[in-house]
Amino acid sequence: MGFFSESETKSDSHSGGKAHSCASCGLYRNVNSPKMKPYGKGKKGILNIGEAPGEAEDELGKPWQGKTGKLLKQVYRNLGIDLFEDCVNINSCHCRPMDREGNNRAPTPAEVDNCRRTTLQWVKEIKPRLIVLLGGSAVRAFLGNRMTQDLRGISTWRGFQIPDQDFKTWVAPTFHPSYVEREKERKEVETIWVQDLERAFELLNKDLPITPEPDIQYITDLSVLTKFGKHSEFMAFDYETTGLKPHAPGHRIVSASVAFSPDQVYSFLMPKTKAERRPLLELLQELTPAKMAHNIKFEDTWTRVRLKTQVNNWAWDSMQAAHLLDNRKYVTGLKFQTYVNFGVVDFSGDVSQYLRPRENSGNAFNRIDDLLHNPEGEHILLKYGGFDSYYQYLLSMKQIKELGYDFLPF
Repeated sequence: MGFFSESETKSDSHSGGKAHSCASCGLYRNVNSPKMKPYGKGKKGILNIGEAPGEAEDELGKPWQGKTGKLLKQVYRNLGIDLFEDCVNINSCHCRPMDREGNNRAPTPAEVDNCRRTTLQWVKEIKPRLIVLLGGSAVRAFLGNRMTQDLRGISTWRGFQIPDQDFKTWVAPTFHPSYVEREKERKEVETIWVQDLERAFELLNKDLPITPEPDIQYITDLSVLTKFGKHSEFMAFDYETTGLKPHAPGHRIVSASVAFSPDQVYSFLMPKTKAERRPLLELLQELTPAKMAHNIKFEDTWTRVRLKTQVNNWAWDSMQAAHLLDNRKYVTGLKFQTYVNFGVVDFSGDVSQYLRPRENSGNAFNRIDDLLHNPEGEHILLKYGGFDSYYQYLLSMKQIKELGYDFLPF
């Protein structure tokens, strides 16, 4: 990593760091309206990000001029929104993509990446109160350089109402109108789509919540955990380890973090001796505070195998609760949940490469020790661990409220 973190050197246009441009794409050379500009007055602060211009849009030089645009305009009108008076409209790909016969086609991921720098610059300039991401290409355009995970398709994202902290705006992904038009079960899909849009427009009357960055305390003496543990009702905790499973010889817990509240977050390298670990071990064994984690099985197994200690009073698993609240695939990971609930984009960017296994095996080792060899590696790891516990705590408290618990079910 050298003197700079991955997040500091990453390109705005490509998640892998390679800068893309119009010159590397070339679509602009063969269209009537190259690099189509934003269109609309935006009186209500709405920014729609679509997929790409079609033939009608390319001829007229502005978005949503064809059949799909008419559908979107009608649905917006039914919901009290004028597509061109109340909104600004842009696309993920700013030039019309065509196949060899000159017909419309969907933009490739690379073509969306080529336009991302300009797309995000427009977002910064327009400063919308609400961004409606219409389709998977729009999700890629807006998030492709900011999240390290596979973004998958729009079905993973639709329906979420995201308080994006980077751009200070609500973000509402939903289907692209062309998808609604061609679906066999159109009536059902259109009902879901309209409901998504209706809920999105309600956000215009809702203040954007601000998620503060945690004040993480980096400690070497674990006795402070005993002090706050005695007076705390809940604690979320997290381990950073040498692999996924603890059973192979040589595996160890490298660091740990504990959040007793949003204002009390502690992160530390795991002490080598049992005597130094004692405050943590005693805390885990006590009935109070109640314990929370994101995927209890991981922390529980590592605690039993490597710390030879039983965790008492497990109370909440924020991964399982995420599944109860939304049973779609691929939405229960902590990074995903942190973004859709709190608007904080992937906070693991500088660490994730070191946490991947070296080989395809449950007992495989990762590269976390390589990170610690870096002069800044220890701080990076402890900060990441603190973030994990902090967002686990926030997420658990939010889920408890959403599921209607006045008290924890333990």
